[in-house]
Amino acid sequence: MKTLRILSSLALLAPAVAAALPNELPAGRMTDHVVIVSIDGLRPDAIEKFGAKTLMKLMREGSYTLSAHTILPSKTLPSHTSMLTGVDAEKHGITWNSDETDAHGTVTVPTVFALAKAQGYSTAAFFSKTKFHHLDVPNSLDYIRAPKGGLGGILDDKWPATKTVGNVEKYLEGGANPNLLFVHIAEPDYAGHLFGWMGRMYAAAVREADKAVNEIIDEANDRFGAGNYTLIVTADHGGHDKNHGSADPRDTTIPWIAWGKGVSAGQPIPSGVRTMDTAATALWLLAVGAPPEWMGRPVAAAFDGAPVFATTN
Repeated sequence: MKTLRILSSLALLAPAVAAALPNELPAGRMTDHVVIVSIDGLRPDAIEKFGAKTLMKLMREGSYTLSAHTILPSKTLPSHTSMLTGVDAEKHGITWNSDETDAHGTVTVPTVFALAKAQGYSTAAFFSKTKFHHLDVPNSLDYIRAPKGGLGGILDDKWPATKTVGNVEKYLEGGANPNLLFVHIAEPDYAGHLFGWMGRMYAAAVREADKAVNEIIDEANDRFGAGNYTLIVTADHGGHDKNHGSADPRDTTIPWIAWGKGVSAGQPIPSGVRTMDTAATALWLLAVGAPPEWMGRPVAAAFDGAPVFATTN
């Protein structure tokens, strides 16, 4: 009887166990792990000018362009929404640049996280500003960390790279194995608004962000294995004087760097890369089809044996 009771209990548990098992991942994927790092407010000309050693190493060993473009308005929330949804502000509707989730809720177009998760992939995101809660669509992220805001202290609304990367380290060292990992580093934007873009304090912030990227790589190497993941490093916008948001090329021109598994070493990327292409590239690497309304296209020229631009439809 005891044996029968055990077998009966296992039978009852079987559906739950089956539901907990990971789905079979799509065939034809180029990598099992995509890591996207966005450095808020990073101008492409700041990388070499201020000696961002990690980013320069990624450029030497991978593929890159320093003439990619973001959307208008060239501000953090609209630009990141385009980066992670594959459409511009006219399509996703987020033109404001603050946390207004109480009034507007989350973005209503599919995010890269939701599309990847629907195909069985594990997703995680680490944000350094409260406004990113608009991208935390229900059931799209397996794990998210971001400041909550509303408590009155500076760290309630904005996190330094040390805290954000520290959260990434705890997550990965705890045994997590995300297929799509997004990390937002905000130091250059903080410094730009306080002291001005391309000045001494901005230079220090760029180097701090560069250090954060190196730490993320170290953690990814330990968790996924060196050479077993694909890294994309980009930005949401640049800046000039103490602001951004305009059509000025200093605001709209951004870097786009690919490095790691599947990436062509030293392969120049043709002009025309847009921030929407980041989401499309991540899905393409994971062999997930993008919605037909997406404006972004995979930056396949950065990868071995691929045409200049592939389609995901």
